[in-house]
Amino acid sequence: MQNPKTAASKRWRGATTKARTLRQNETEAEYRLWGELRNRLLNGHKFARQVPLGPYVADFVCREKRLVVELDGSQHAESNHDTTRTRWLNDHGYSVLRFWNHEVLEERRAVLDTILAALDGRIFARDDVLRFSPGCPLRGFDEVGGG
Repeated sequence: MQNPKTAASKRWRGATTKARTLRQNETEAEYRLWGELRNRLLNGHKFARQVPLGPYVADFVCREKRLVVELDGSQHAESNHDTTRTRWLNDHGYSVLRFWNHEVLEERRAVLDTILAALDGRIFARDDVLRFSPGCPLRGFDEVGGG
């Protein structure tokens, strides 16, 4: 069986090119949120954007806390693909927090407060209202990545 940590960090063919393209064609909501997350501006937490994780590219990732933040437009409503993607990320130790684009544009402070609550462990259980899905702990591995 493949190590789940390795599976999530393994570079899939074309993933880097796809991530680069997504960074160049960001949405207004992604641009606005990145302005708040970059350079450790959110309480010192380091984020990266458009990060390849296995077969997917995550909008924003705090690797230290294993938190993925996804921004969704209307095309994501009732998306089976998003459910499959979230389940894969959860199974590989990542918690997923989703926001609608309009939430970032209209209620950015509330979005940032929710991200901080997840980073600080104040949100830790599945919450469909907040659109938070916690990751499964990776057995046999510590936070830094040792075995």
